[in-house]
Amino acid sequence: MKRRIIIGIGASVVVTLALWTYTKKTQGPASEKVLVTVSPADIKGLDPIQSEDAYSAKEIAKVYEGLVEYHYLKRPYELAPNLAAAMPTISADQLVYTFKLKKGVQFHDNPCFPDGRGREFTAQDVVYSLKRLADPKNQAQGFCVIDGKIKGLNEWREKYADAPATDYTEDISGLQAIDRYTIQFRLTQPNPRFLHLLAMSFCYIVPQEAVEHYGAAFVNHPVGTGPFTLKAFHPQDGKIVYHKNPTFRDKRFPSEAAEEYQHMLDYAGQKLPLVDKIVTHILTEEQPRYLQFQKGLIPVMEVSGTMLPKIMENGALIPSISAKGIRLFQVPRVSADCFVINNAHPVFKDKPKLRQAMSLAFDRKKYNELFYNGTATMAQSILPPGLAGYQASYKNPYCEYNVEKAKQYLAEAGYPNGTGLPIITIDTTSSTVSKHHAEFFQQCMKDIGIQVKVVINTWPELLKKKFQATTMIHAMGWSGDYPDAETFLQLFYAPGNPTGLGANFNDDKFNKIYEQAVAMPDSPARTDLYEQLNEMLGESMPVIYLLYLPYFALYQSWVKNYLWSNFHYGTEQYLDVEP
Repeated sequence: MKRRIIIGIGASVVVTLALWTYTKKTQGPASEKVLVTVSPADIKGLDPIQSEDAYSAKEIAKVYEGLVEYHYLKRPYELAPNLAAAMPTISADQLVYTFKLKKGVQFHDNPCFPDGRGREFTAQDVVYSLKRLADPKNQAQGFCVIDGKIKGLNEWREKYADAPATDYTEDISGLQAIDRYTIQFRLTQPNPRFLHLLAMSFCYIVPQEAVEHYGAAFVNHPVGTGPFTLKAFHPQDGKIVYHKNPTFRDKRFPSEAAEEYQHMLDYAGQKLPLVDKIVTHILTEEQPRYLQFQKGLIPVMEVSGTMLPKIMENGALIPSISAKGIRLFQVPRVSADCFVINNAHPVFKDKPKLRQAMSLAFDRKKYNELFYNGTATMAQSILPPGLAGYQASYKNPYCEYNVEKAKQYLAEAGYPNGTGLPIITIDTTSSTVSKHHAEFFQQCMKDIGIQVKVVINTWPELLKKKFQATTMIHAMGWSGDYPDAETFLQLFYAPGNPTGLGANFNDDKFNKIYEQAVAMPDSPARTDLYEQLNEMLGESMPVIYLLYLPYFALYQSWVKNYLWSNFHYGTEQYLDVEP
């Protein structure tokens, strides 16, 4: 699953949701609640099947929906029906999933429909949307989500790989609209994570009329069933505008919550969404965002590690900040930051000693102190804490900082003091902090004789290079798609996910154990296999593991119901603001 690619290691922030509000007087006594969100990265477009990165997915989730979603307030994380009327019935052999759909759900009013009025969502829309995800002509970034999982779908895909047109009317045995409000999936083999995959934005539902009406421009003309409708998309101007969907179904604020979010239940039962308009600004630099927050224009702002010394002392907010009513929101991230090595590149392919040497030369402790005020945890592997398969006691021998050992490994790789090794390029994004991160890596490598050149890209450019495997090393992180270690381990499973983070790693033993593990239900035996896979990646070093970062955000008291997690998208429907 590719969607949760994040700027990660090379960025000022991993995932930022900064927002402010103003109240605009209308002609009547009421006021229009306007929520302004800020994206730290350029948005590629608003087509669900291409929602490879977390930033685009957050925008897409304002407009589109899937069959299921994560409950906003429950912890541990729990899936809940969204467009589905209830969670599915599952056959005894764990192969057949049958969903009943909500009735009366309308697509947005849009010129793509004959009378301009959105029609009712049906089971056939689910069939069409997943066929579109699988259609080889679309080259969907997210096909890996369902690749090989639904009976007959891959055969249908292969049949039309070289055909001039794809027949969407052809029947697929594992993807059936039983009737107008019943959709049934038949899997190729049991997959305990299948419902989690349906919650991802790749599987959001689109109407065929919109795709055909807009053609190639559909990416900028989304038509969904979600709480907001797109009014203006001007990525070149760094601005996206959404309005409250006037035909949105009767969806209510949840009435159950984890203990830490019980205070939000004051909103229980209120109709969603709670604001009338959203304006998203694309601001790639953190400093302008922070200046706006200081002026009181931004009520919620994620805080990166470099900002922490300005706002905290002795583990708490500076009194002059807390005295203004500002509070600190903090939760663990389920994510991992890496310097991703392109293992298919001739310089790195089949050269674990070289990869290990570079990891040994990287000073994680200094990097943590310099950029994150010492708040992060040193990563020993790809799996972050909180997932089965993570081992707190595991210490990766190549994640220590040891320059002399790094030089030894570099010599054993055939490049004593870097002799014979070409200049290594590291691709990153254009923000100031991104460049500083890459330059720190550059300096660490210089200490063992490796020359590194920093290459600057826009976020879409970096994603394109990653997908085309044209980088040597690139700065990128991964935010978990769902609360299971599979979402990280699958990044290195070559048959189903050849690009993933862009590591292009392929190991037959790893692939076989992975296939065995992911077919198993949650159990100690599966956890044992996850641990084996994790240690295999720790030894091979297909990426340079860096840090596990906590999530920090500052917020004002007049922002209501704000929370953040790796797995929640479309959260703006739950937010409220006081004038």
